[in-house]
Amino acid sequence: MSGHSKWANIKHRKGKQDSQRAKIFTKIGKEIIIAAKQGGGDPEVNARLKVVIQKARGVNMPMDNINRTIQKATGELAGVNYEEITYEGYGPGGTAVMLDILTDNRNRTAGDIRHLFSKFGGNLGEAGCVAWMFKKQGVMTIDKEGLGKDHDEIMMIALDAGAEDMTEEEETFEITCAMEDFETVEAAVREAGLNPSVAEVTMVPENTVALEGDDAVKMLKLMDALEDHDDVQDVYANFDIDDEVLNNQ
Repeated sequence: MSGHSKWANIKHRKGKQDSQRAKIFTKIGKEIIIAAKQGGGDPEVNARLKVVIQKARGVNMPMDNINRTIQKATGELAGVNYEEITYEGYGPGGTAVMLDILTDNRNRTAGDIRHLFSKFGGNLGEAGCVAWMFKKQGVMTIDKEGLGKDHDEIMMIALDAGAEDMTEEEETFEITCAMEDFETVEAAVREAGLNPSVAEVTMVPENTVALEGDDAVKMLKLMDALEDHDDVQDVYANFDIDDEVLNNQ
């Protein structure tokens, strides 16, 4: 399983904790603002907003919060102007790292992110330095426990809906599809009674870098620190770390 997928599952488990909920709501709120500003406040005609609302509902964000955030974005309520930025850099062991940023202060955020990379053995790079190592894809992770369907059944459901591939790990199945097919594949998967623990369009690394020892520990600390920053929406990296080390974080 790719470093992305392992980390996505760890984030999902962490996201269930009440202490994380306010931060998650804040980050998704920023995404809603950007989507609504760019395409309007009606999710039926704004595909990006529709996807973000689905993401918000997936973490149990109340509709009142969602609607109020849309109103801020469309000018019905006073709000803050956010800017979208992508940062790229290198983590321990030469790993590639990409960040989706939403900020109301570019200079402050750049300084913060540069400091975090440096603190944990990496460095912030120039635009384009690692983007070529990633591909935007739809990814769904399905837990095996209590599933009631075997590998072949799930594979047929996924492929018939337009998925590109499915891989099997010890505890999960991972389905990947083209970005433009994500909604169709996800709908088919859910209709078949398969509820993914992770379902998102994300940046998947083309190749991974194996890390162990001190580099592995520093990489996970860097990922945690970046995820915890208020202006960081998503972090993508191409590390591969032993499951035992990951699960102890």
